[in-house]
This record gives sequence, structure tokens and C-alpha cells, in this order.
Amino acid sequence: MTTDDRGRAVAQLVRFPDPLLPDRAEELRSEVRDFIAEERANGTVMGRPDSWLSGWDRGFSERLAARGWVGMALPTEFGGSGAGPIARYVVIEELLAAGAPVSAHWVSDRQAGVSILSHGTEEQKRAFLPAIAAGRCFFSIGMSERESGSDLASVQTRAERTDGGWRLNGTKMWTGGAHLNDYAIVLARSSDHDDRHEGLTQFIVDLRAPGVRVEPIRLLTGEHRFNAVHLEDVLVPDNRVLGAEGDGWRQVTGELAFERSGPERFLSTLPVLTSLVRLLASASTSQHQQSVVGHLVARLISLRAMSLGVASALQAGASPDVQAAIVKDLGTRFEGDLIEQVRAVSPVAPNRSATIGGHAELLAFALLHTPGYTLRGGTNEILRGVITKEVTAR
Repeated sequence: MTTDDRGRAVAQLVRFPDPLLPDRAEELRSEVRDFIAEERANGTVMGRPDSWLSGWDRGFSERLAARGWVGMALPTEFGGSGAGPIARYVVIEELLAAGAPVSAHWVSDRQAGVSILSHGTEEQKRAFLPAIAAGRCFFSIGMSERESGSDLASVQTRAERTDGGWRLNGTKMWTGGAHLNDYAIVLARSSDHDDRHEGLTQFIVDLRAPGVRVEPIRLLTGEHRFNAVHLEDVLVPDNRVLGAEGDGWRQVTGELAFERSGPERFLSTLPVLTSLVRLLASASTSQHQQSVVGHLVARLISLRAMSLGVASALQAGASPDVQAAIVKDLGTRFEGDLIEQVRAVSPVAPNRSATIGGHAELLAFALLHTPGYTLRGGTNEILRGVITKEVTAR
């Protein structure tokens, strides 16, 4: 077995045939791999960890969409393929395992499009969904704030009635891609209630509108991926209210199942494991090194089965919020564990100045991203509270 064969074998172990997958899953998987091979030959797929956050490439998104692989959960009536969440799962786990640059369309495809389909008006669906499916309309998430991260019900961004629409004021934090994307779905308080889960509304905000100011928040690597988005008397017309006024909390909690349960919650660091296996294949390995790799792959397989179960529930029309929280908690903890364990058994030290795409450089890149794994999408501490509350209520 060659070095490349061993690397592919690790990736294949977490993408084995599964009865939950559609009949043509393996055919679809093969088509995606051929596409990735073409892109890799052209230098656009670099095998990066965290590619769903750090790989913003409009051209790649458009080429992927031309194959029908963006908007797969959207009906053909609105430009999607109608293939559903499970077929989409096959495509995205191949893209994530390869470290493909998918962050441009990621939020639009994963949740914004589905939210607009579920809660939007006919005009909103016609305006946004075909462009999303074509890989030409990109969304950010406008949920978190400085004092309202995982505790979304405490958001302070205000929406006040004005002639023909709403005036928004507040600041959204950790808004990925806002400096590049077109729109954000913003959660704001539109009225006051004793129950803080009431009186919240979602708005589709043009990120180039007057009064929107995007301030960079740089990572430890110096990368500009996240932002503080300041909304200063931003006017949003009535036809850009998403769903019913005051129904924002219900809409957001349903949306979080899509955000928290996908394979990006445990496949972000797979390229680092794959690169380790390729490195070890060229030298003799110890029993300890083999054991570490084996345990990591076993955890990957378990997490993948859990995540796929949530995707199946979503396809069936269920709202598996708690199951999604469990996947996110276990998956993001695994991401950090993987990096630490790979570092411990790696024959080379992490080095940001090493050859780009080599194991030492990939490991250094992933180490600097590690602090964010258990924060983004809801901190693990908050998620465990959600899980505990649900279990004790039964």
C-alpha cells in the first residue's frame, strides 16, 4: 500500500456505506471525488483544516453549484436539486475530508436557504433561493453578541418600527464572512416581554446597507475570518422580515439543529490526521502510534453515525435540537483531542514556516485554531445545559 493509499484509507474509514444513505450515494461520492481531483490539480483544493471557515472561494462555490451540489436541500422550484439533506451529507463530507474551500457558500447552503424556505415569503424565496443554489448569494449568521453568545435569548440588538419597515441598532459578534458576504440573518429584539424568549424577530440585512459597519476580529493566526458587525440606524424594509414578527426564538432554535449537527463539527481536523498517516506510512511506526490512530478513527466513525442520524431526522421533518447539541459537544471536543494526540505522536514538530500543506504546517495551523472549536456554534457548557434540561424534563 502506498503512502497516498494509506491516507485515503483513513478518510474512507469515516465514509463507509451506510443504510441511511440513498442508493446512489457511492456513485455520487465518486463524482464528487473526481471533481475534487480536478480542483486539486488546478491548485484550488489545498487540504486545509477548518476549510468550511477558512476557505472562501467564490469561483469554487460557483463551480460546485454548477454540478448541482449547492442548495441540494432546496426544491427544484427555487433552483435547488431537491436531493435532500442526506445526499447533501455525502457531498459535504467528501469536501470537508479533502479540505476544500467551501466557506463562501457554507452558511447559505447549510441554514440560511433552509430558513428562508421554511419561514420566508414567496417573494423572499424567489429573491434569494435561486441565487443561493447558484453559488452567487452568500449569507452570514447574525446571532451572537458580546454578552449574548450561546445565551441568545439575552440579545440586546433592537428593532424599532419605522415607516415601511424597521430600524436596527446593535452589534453582532463573531460574524463569520461578513466582510465578504452579501447578507446576514439578524436576530433582534422587536418588543419587550417578561419571557425573554418572546419578542424576538429575524431580519434579512444587506451587509452593504447604510449604517452597517464591519470591524475585523482577527484569529491567533492573524487571519480575518470573523467580525463585529455594528448596526447603526440600519433601515430594513418590511419585506425583509424573515417569518412572523416575534417568532424569532422558535425559528432560531430550529435553525441551530442544522448549524450544530453537521460533519463539520468533527471533520474539520481530519486533514491533519490524514497527513499524519501519510507521514507514518513512510517510516516504521510504534504500537502506541498505531493505537492512537486507531482510537481516533473509531471515535470518528461513532460521531459520523450520530451526525448522520440527525441529518436523517431533519430530512424526515423532525427538529432534533438536543441530538444536534450532543453531536456538537462530542464532535468539537474530539477536534481538539485529535490535534493534541496527533501532536503527541507526530515525528515532526508543528511549524508555521514549513512547506504549505505539509504535515508540520498543517499541524501548526490547526493548533492555532483549536481554542475556537468548542466555542463556535454555542459553547459546550451551554450545550450541556440544553441537554440536561431536556433529559430531566422527561
